[in-house]
Amino acid sequence: MVANLLRLFQIPQISYASTSAKLSDKSRYDYFARTVPPDFYQAKAMSDILRFFNWTYVSTVASEGDYGETGIEAFEQEARSRNICIATSEKVGRSMNQKTYDGVIKALMQKPNAKVVVLFTKSEDARELLAAARRLNVSFMWVASDGWGALENVVKGNEQAADGAITIELASHDIEEFTAYFVNLNPHNNIRNSWFREFWEQKFHCSLRTPDCGRNSLKVKFEQETKIMFVLNAVYAMAHALHNMQQALCPNSTRLCHNMRPMNGKKFYKDYIIKVHFDAPFRPQDTRSEIRFDTFGDGIGRYNILNYQSKGGRYTYQKVGYWGEDLTLNTSLIPWADSSIPTSQCSDPCAKNEAKSMQRGDVCCWLCIPCHPYEFLYDEFTCMDCEPGRWPTEDLSSCYDLPEEYIKWEDAWAIGPITISCLGFISTLCVFGIFVKNNNTPVVKASGRELCYILLIGVLMCYSMTLIFIAKPSTTVCTLRRLGLGSSFAVCYSALLTKTNRIARIFNGVKDGTQRPRCISPTSQVVICLALISCQLIVVTVWLVVETPGTRKETTPEKRDIVTLKCNTKESSMLTSLTYTVVLIVLCTVYAFKTRKCPENFNEAKFIGFTMYTTCIIWLAFLPIFYVTSSDYRVQTTTMCISISLSGSVVLGCLFAPKIHIILFQPQKNVVTHRVATSRFSVTGSGAVHSHGSAVHYVPTVCNGREIVDSTTSSL
Repeated sequence: MVANLLRLFQIPQISYASTSAKLSDKSRYDYFARTVPPDFYQAKAMSDILRFFNWTYVSTVASEGDYGETGIEAFEQEARSRNICIATSEKVGRSMNQKTYDGVIKALMQKPNAKVVVLFTKSEDARELLAAARRLNVSFMWVASDGWGALENVVKGNEQAADGAITIELASHDIEEFTAYFVNLNPHNNIRNSWFREFWEQKFHCSLRTPDCGRNSLKVKFEQETKIMFVLNAVYAMAHALHNMQQALCPNSTRLCHNMRPMNGKKFYKDYIIKVHFDAPFRPQDTRSEIRFDTFGDGIGRYNILNYQSKGGRYTYQKVGYWGEDLTLNTSLIPWADSSIPTSQCSDPCAKNEAKSMQRGDVCCWLCIPCHPYEFLYDEFTCMDCEPGRWPTEDLSSCYDLPEEYIKWEDAWAIGPITISCLGFISTLCVFGIFVKNNNTPVVKASGRELCYILLIGVLMCYSMTLIFIAKPSTTVCTLRRLGLGSSFAVCYSALLTKTNRIARIFNGVKDGTQRPRCISPTSQVVICLALISCQLIVVTVWLVVETPGTRKETTPEKRDIVTLKCNTKESSMLTSLTYTVVLIVLCTVYAFKTRKCPENFNEAKFIGFTMYTTCIIWLAFLPIFYVTSSDYRVQTTTMCISISLSGSVVLGCLFAPKIHIILFQPQKNVVTHRVATSRFSVTGSGAVHSHGSAVHYVPTVCNGREIVDSTTSSL
């Protein structure tokens, strides 16, 4: 009634005694909060007790009316969520006699495996049920609500029938600080309470006008009201809400907030009262300290767990635990818990990896069927296969994505290739820098500067591929793998093919005595090289269009719990994309072989030959290893990275190391020598300089019987 009245004026209320479940209806009581829990929290407490002792097959009895029927309905919901089955449900009406109570007990006896009976009854119904059990000489393990609680009139005369019962009651305790404060109050030290003098005179039946009246003391026959704890919690909850409002509206002030605008009660209720959260100001050591409200404005349910037991020939209620959202039980205080815990189950509970196969005629009896390791419990009766790449959670309630395995930067499989790649990358940059610094010297110019720079870019790309292949697969990484693998080789071997082809055409021209070959100028060589590279880019572009890059998760039937993250590239497609690279390598090798008889002092052809022979060996070894190691992605990836780095290292070592040696350690050879050529044509841009007058020292070079420009210091 008070809640209905205050709602009309939008005045929030914090109650300290109302426990009716109806007050949780926010459509009617949207300004109501309470520090005491609603009755349905008892259902949770009793369900937790059953689950604690593994009592999964129980019977229930409820009193007719709002208390019993609502309570047992809430209990059945909580029991189902904890996999507790109800063997039979009985109800006791308002007008029952001894015979009908006996009938209820007989109905409970029809389910002998359900040895635990849950009572959500009024005290008089509980008393009559115990009496009926005593008359029929049958014993049950009773678990009762606070309708039984710790009442002596329920068990009086039926002590043996009630022996071992577990009951609950609303948790409350005396506040010693309040007792000390209250009993020391008197009309002289409590002048702020204008009603206290009236209370004092009424309490002691005297008038404060007489001296003797003020000498009385509240310590005489003082007994603290059980709701004092909830009153204190309610007062503190309102104080915290007001404090939080003051801090929110006047954050820089510790005094009264004068700038606060009028606030409606609904906003104050939702923004501050419901969000209150603090430790209880006064509490025993064995209880929870949290004070807060749920979304319905209800306080946390807190109950004392009692066990009715015999001590020294006298039956008494012994507190054995506490419930405050979760259960705390001290089983050492329960006599039967030390010897043998009663069982109340139709079938043994299934293990966490088993599903129930229900038996006909009884929904609470079952067989346990094991699930496969890769299956989860879709419900308690069904095992369901997780999708490939997923694995059941520990409680088998669902599936989760298995961690994706791929080579990580810190793995041993990655450290070696990355080290080789970084060293090669640094070495290539050093060579690049040396060539740029000595860009106009004969060795650099005679080597074909433009093609050398393109070749060095290709080597850098080769070393960079290791980092791309070690990186975690993604759409971007997979695209770069496709582009970079073939393209890096294409850049290297297109430049080498252009070089070897140029050398072969020059020396064939010298041999045949024909006119100077065409397209041997630096610009022509770069154009030819880029044309060869573009062919590979066309192949890769077509591949990207036909087979969209992305990732895939791969598992094997033998190891479904291992998921490998890979690019969605087929091994056959990847090797097919390298076909053009193989063609370039073969042509380079052929031209290197054709120019093998050039003079010894013509170093370029010899070093190109070394490069291509070694490259062929590496690739002939790589292809079978790549296929053999396809079952282990780590070995396969590591092998590929090392092979690519070795290909770049061969180019760097065989072609550029001799030139770097001359530049750094034999600078006397890196000078221009003017000679007069007598051949039918001279190779300009290759270190040969036409002489028109002055006599110079001339040392002829013979290749295939023809005299050509000496290239000891200016190799083609």
